[in-house]
Amino acid sequence: MQTKPFRIGTRGSPLALAQAYETRSRLMAAHGLPEEMFEIVALTTKGDRITDRSLAEIGGKGLFTAELEEQLASGELDFAVHSSKDMPTVLPDGLFLSAFLPREDVRDAFVGAAAPRLVELPEGATVGSSSLRRQALIRRLRPDLNVITFRGLVDTRLRKLAEGQVDATLLAFAGLKRLGKQDVPTELLDPRDFPPAPAQGAICIESRIGDERVNTLLESINDRTTHDAVTCERAFLGALDGSCRTPIAGHATSEDGKIHFYGMILTPDGSRFHDISSEGNVTDAERIGREAGEAVRAKAGTGFFESWS
Repeated sequence: MQTKPFRIGTRGSPLALAQAYETRSRLMAAHGLPEEMFEIVALTTKGDRITDRSLAEIGGKGLFTAELEEQLASGELDFAVHSSKDMPTVLPDGLFLSAFLPREDVRDAFVGAAAPRLVELPEGATVGSSSLRRQALIRRLRPDLNVITFRGLVDTRLRKLAEGQVDATLLAFAGLKRLGKQDVPTELLDPRDFPPAPAQGAICIESRIGDERVNTLLESINDRTTHDAVTCERAFLGALDGSCRTPIAGHATSEDGKIHFYGMILTPDGSRFHDISSEGNVTDAERIGREAGEAVRAKAGTGFFESWS
């Protein structure tokens, strides 16, 4: 019987901590364990420390996970809680994504100071975003806007918006809801016109392969529907070698044993894009995502990807 607390690794941001607390609550309920059986260990990652440059400039998605994964691999942590969209498609040897919590709303939230809707912003207005996907989609819909890199914690970006540093910004609605800020958006963007990042809105748990004690604990809170959808989306991303350097969108849903996937790749300036829809049995989620990525890559041709370099 476990006598020492399980050590849960997380980033130290308010949103990351909210995700860790949700994970802890679900495990307590699933196993009838008291709070003191779970110790939350907050670490600061390189991605948290460097906020004056885009993720593409300083190394991509792994910036938010490396420190946690080092302690997980060494046994200092029992498992780590992440935003699924922050996870590289290739994980360190010995680690895997062992559980997903039920997915939140996948939509992007527009927060406008100069106008309540993206289409209503005045010509030349400045929109801040740290996401290359959001930047490219904004430019695709509104090439007249001035789109700039805009990083920081949720509260930091909202403060900068209130100070007038930008006229609008975009954030994941899932994160705002988890922080109790669901009233902040002035518009929720339709995922058919503004498709989300692969795995957006999903919390994942990373643990060690073969650690049956921990993995059995986590299996009880794994949401299979989210697991299947995110597996499909991450396979699409992996087939395109996706990182924070690449504007890629992807969204999978499952119903009645079928999975439905929609994906899009864009040039950073939003002027060109290719999209794809596919579906199949939910048991083939990974294959469906991978083949969709391979197909859209072939359709786009090598020249399309040169603009990503």
